[in-house]
Amino acid sequence: MRKMFKVLPCFACLAFCQCSSDGGSTASRLDAGSGSPDVSAATGGAAGASALATGGVSADGGSTAMSSGGTTGGMVSSGGTLPTGGASGGMTMGSGGIADAGVAATGGSQATGGSSKAGGTAATGGGQTTGGRSSVGGTTVTGGNAAGATAAGGTTTKGGATSSATTAGGNTATGGAGGGSSGAGASSASTGAPETHPGGYGKSTTGGGSAAAVTVADMAAMQAAIDNYSGTGGLVLKYTGKFDFATITDPCVQHTLPEQTVEIKKKSNITITGADGSSANFGLHIAASSSNIIIRNMTIALTPGGGDSDMISLEGMSGGIPTNIWIDHNELYSSMKDCVGAGDTAFDGMIDIKKGADNVTISYNYMHDHHKMSLNGYSDSDSDPRHVTFHHNLFENIGSRTPLQRFGYSHMLNNYFYKVLVSGINVRMGGYSLVEANYFETVLNPVTARDSSAVGFWDLRNNNLATKADVSAGNKFGITWDAGNSGTVNATDWTTTAAFPEALGYTYTADPFQCVHDGLRAVVGAGKGLATLKCN
Repeated sequence: MRKMFKVLPCFACLAFCQCSSDGGSTASRLDAGSGSPDVSAATGGAAGASALATGGVSADGGSTAMSSGGTTGGMVSSGGTLPTGGASGGMTMGSGGIADAGVAATGGSQATGGSSKAGGTAATGGGQTTGGRSSVGGTTVTGGNAAGATAAGGTTTKGGATSSATTAGGNTATGGAGGGSSGAGASSASTGAPETHPGGYGKSTTGGGSAAAVTVADMAAMQAAIDNYSGTGGLVLKYTGKFDFATITDPCVQHTLPEQTVEIKKKSNITITGADGSSANFGLHIAASSSNIIIRNMTIALTPGGGDSDMISLEGMSGGIPTNIWIDHNELYSSMKDCVGAGDTAFDGMIDIKKGADNVTISYNYMHDHHKMSLNGYSDSDSDPRHVTFHHNLFENIGSRTPLQRFGYSHMLNNYFYKVLVSGINVRMGGYSLVEANYFETVLNPVTARDSSAVGFWDLRNNNLATKADVSAGNKFGITWDAGNSGTVNATDWTTTAAFPEALGYTYTADPFQCVHDGLRAVVGAGKGLATLKCN
C-alpha cells in the first residue's frame, strides 16, 4: 500500500468551492546526477474556465476569442490594458544567440501584431489560424535578474540578462508588455544539445532504450504495435503520420465526435517519438502499471471527444500506477473558442496526471491556445503524493491549470507563462509547489490556491516577479488578480507561504529568468531538433 499524503496544518481548511484555477512559471536546467547533462524542470497548477466570445472579441479578465473561422481576435492583458511602455514586437535574443525563425503557423497564417500606447489599451494583434502556432511573443527591456543570487536548497541562479527587441532574420512576433528586474550581469540565449535523458522527478526514465525503431503511420498502427508488444524488453515507435488540421473548419465540432486515444496499459519501457513534420489528432493514455515511458517530438492538437479525451493522460488504476514518465518537446494546442453546449470542456486536458501517477518530468513543451492545461490530481480525494517537474515549458494563451495541483509536490522551473487568462499555478489540498526562475507576463492570478476545501503552499525563488510591487496594480509585467471564491488565497504579497518540505532528489542549475524569456521560444515544441536552452 502506498502511504497517503498528509496535509501539514499550515493553513486552516477553507470553504469548499466548485470552480478551479491556477497559474505560474519557472525556469532552470536540471542535472539528473553525476555525469548527466543539464536538463530543466518546472511545475505548477491551474484550473478554471475562461469565457471567450466568438468573432474575435476578448472577454473580461483578459481572455481571447476565436472566431468560427478559427482565427484569434488578438490578445489583451487582463482588463484589456497593457502597462506603461506598451508592447514591442518580437522575441529577443542575446549576443551569439540563435534568432527565432519566426512562429510560422501550422496550416495557417499569422497577422502582424498590434501595438499599444504608453499606458493605453492593447491593440488587436497577432491572429492565428485554427491549428496554427501562436505568434504572440513577449518583450524585454534592458535589465536582468540580480547576479549571483543563490536559492535555498543548493540551486544557483546565474547572472542577469539584457536584451534587445529584435530577432536576427526572424519574423516579428506580437509583443506583450514586459520588463526585467534591474540588476547586474548579463547573459545571452542560444541553443544547446538535446538531452539524452531527463532531469527532474522523472530522472530514471529510459523508455524503450536502444530497441530498433518501429515506424507507425497512423493511430491504428501505433495501437497495434503496442498491443503486440510483450510489455517488457523495450519498444521504440517512430510516428510519421500527418493530420491536416485545416480540414477542421469549426473547432466546436470536435467535442461532438468520439474520442480517439492510443492506450498503453500495463506495458513498460516504451518510447514514442514523432518524426519532424508529423502531427496527430488523437490522444495518448498511459494507464495502470505502465512505467518508463517517453513521449517526444509529437504534435497533438484539436483532439475529438470533448471532456472524455485528454491529449496526454497518466492515470492509476486497480492494476497499478504509471511511474517514471518523460514528456518532452511536444506541441499541444486546441482552440480558445467557447463552444455552445461545451464551453471550456470542448477540449479536455493537455497533460493530466491523476490517481497516483508519479515521478514525471514535463520539459520543453509548447502548450498554447487551450482552456485547461494540466490537472494534477483527479479530485480533492486524490491524495497520492505525486512528484512532477515542469521545466522549460512555454504556456501561451492558456485559460487555467498551469497546472492545477492537488496534494503532492511540484517543481516549476524555468517556464515562461505568457497570457494566462483565468489562473496559473493553483496549488490546493495541502500540495507544495517550488516555483523557481520562471518568467510571468500578462497573467491573471499567477500563483493562487482556490476552489478546493483546503489551500496548498508555495515556495517562490528567483522568478522575474520578486516583490509585492511586481504584482501590484500598474506593475510592468501585466500581472493582475481577482478575488476568487470564498477561501481563495492569492500570492498578492509575492511571498513564500511554506518552505518546500522535501529534498528534490536531483541536482540542477537554474537558468536566469531573463534568458528563459529571451530564448525559450526558439527551442520548445516539436520540430526543433530537441534543442535545449543554453544561457551564456
